[in-house]
Amino acid sequence: MILRKLKLTVLAGVLLEALLLAGCAAPELQAPQLPVPSGFKEAAVADARWKPAEPAEAQPRGQWWKVFHDSELDQLIDGATLANANLAAATARVKQARAIAGVAEADRIPQVGIQAGLQRDRPSSVSLREPAGTPVAPLTSWQAKLSASYEVDLFGRVANNVSAAQADAAASQATWHSVLLALQADVAQTYFRLRALDAELALLRQTVHLREENVRINQRRFDLGDLGELDLARAKTELATTRADAIALERQRAQLEHALAVLLGRPPAAFAADSNPLLATNRLPAIPAGLPSALLERRPDIAAAQRSMMAANARIGVARSAVFPALQLTASGGGESSDLGDIFKWSSRSWLLGALMSVPLIDGGRNKANIARSEAVLEEAVATYRQSVLVAFADVEDNLVGLRTLGGQALAIDDAVASARRSAELVDKLYGAGRSGYLDVLDAQRNLVTVERSAVQLRGARATGTVALIRSLGGAW
Repeated sequence: MILRKLKLTVLAGVLLEALLLAGCAAPELQAPQLPVPSGFKEAAVADARWKPAEPAEAQPRGQWWKVFHDSELDQLIDGATLANANLAAATARVKQARAIAGVAEADRIPQVGIQAGLQRDRPSSVSLREPAGTPVAPLTSWQAKLSASYEVDLFGRVANNVSAAQADAAASQATWHSVLLALQADVAQTYFRLRALDAELALLRQTVHLREENVRINQRRFDLGDLGELDLARAKTELATTRADAIALERQRAQLEHALAVLLGRPPAAFAADSNPLLATNRLPAIPAGLPSALLERRPDIAAAQRSMMAANARIGVARSAVFPALQLTASGGGESSDLGDIFKWSSRSWLLGALMSVPLIDGGRNKANIARSEAVLEEAVATYRQSVLVAFADVEDNLVGLRTLGGQALAIDDAVASARRSAELVDKLYGAGRSGYLDVLDAQRNLVTVERSAVQLRGARATGTVALIRSLGGAW
């Protein structure tokens, strides 16, 4: 009978412990249900004139900019990676998160320390159960002890806290990769915008030279009485207007150069970018979008949101464990004596062993509120993760449709450039034969410059759009 009661008692204890553990453990994290499409809606066959990109496996991991085969871009991105202040700040945040994870890990092992000191006190005669007024001499006590403490992780508080800290560190690391990818993409896009402006400036400077030649010829014809003053004034107006446009582009170029200097971690006064026009002969890579499901594995911002969700889930277990008993084990041993010379003698030895069990009884609903708060934090993290995924899908779709439509615009503008050049040639011949007015010449030249500038701007937009697509794909494909 006694044995049977003992078995029942042990079984009840095991069941009670299992129930308590189930009550305070972190819930099993269920992956949010996401509507992942089978393919990107805006994905289309690339423009045949574009050079297909090499497979990502052939490139060093993460060095996506190598597909442009531009040594200057390689140097700029390497320099930015080494010196950019925002990336350095993100690196410091990763170190902080890892250190916090190390602090949480420290609770897994006993905490051992050395205590040494001096204490002098004079107790009252009453506390020593002596008659009131009995003289009591002050006492001096020297101590040198080795102490240890350890929290028995009965209900997973320490384990869940470690899991949360490790997930935070992983989220910080993923955020660092996101900052790095954004920095690399910003450098590349600023670089290509600068090259597009160089090409546009080269076009305007060439146009200024032509306008100056027109003014010179018209001035000579006006001096000879072969041309009216109106045509000369129009030629001078076109020259001044084109010069003004070129000066405006020079201001934009300087601002882009300053922005690139900041990305590189340099003062703008110490950085200058040589002119390097983006030519029509420069080939851009065609980037395959891949499958939307693979995007969830590549985007660092999605990875950061997922790790934050895991950390929030682990902190539910931490909050739940506060409702249950906590067991703290302590121990100390060493020497204690009224004389410093005797502190290490065997006769001065002392020791202490203790076990403290603390259980919350009345906390005014604090622990319940903490559990509710941690559960709400998890709900927020799940919603943030879902939003990150949807934004990632939208980023890819936006950049795909952007590149596709820019390709169509480029084909149309190429036809427009060819037509405008032919029109300018014909009007110039007619004007030379006296069969057309100078106003027709100006209109044809003005139209040619406009469409040529549009072609250059589209060229730059396609380059920056390609970088944007790579960034939205997580820097790989």
